[in-house]
Amino acid sequence: MSATLLAGISRTTEPQTMLRRFLAADAAVTGANGLAYVFASGPLGRLLGVDGTLLLGLGAFLTAYAACVGLLAARPRPPRTAVTLVVDTNILWSVLSIAALALWLDPTAVGAAWAVVQALTVAGFAVLQWSALRATARA
Repeated sequence: MSATLLAGISRTTEPQTMLRRFLAADAAVTGANGLAYVFASGPLGRLLGVDGTLLLGLGAFLTAYAACVGLLAARPRPPRTAVTLVVDTNILWSVLSIAALALWLDPTAVGAAWAVVQALTVAGFAVLQWSALRATARA
């Protein structure tokens, strides 16, 4: 991904700031998703065609994960190893979302669309974070 595109998306040319902003955005989106799953697992489960208990567990995981990513984003220089773990986790989440959709879940049309949108969003965060991490190494 070009430095110009990254700078445009993050609204800065400073690689560490880019990285921190992409981590913070990931934490905010993931945290909101996790809290929605925790506090509305029943209604969301019915809408998506997914077991509410599964959503509750995923919501608890996502909320804790978002808190960790948020703490990482708050650091002036997030450690490369920790950021790489976030990127790898995001890629794994994206792949497992599509695999679950294809192999295990029987969601509603809304649930199937949500799984795909969620997987693409998380993969997008992984690409942005990896690109920003690479830019920090060059800076």
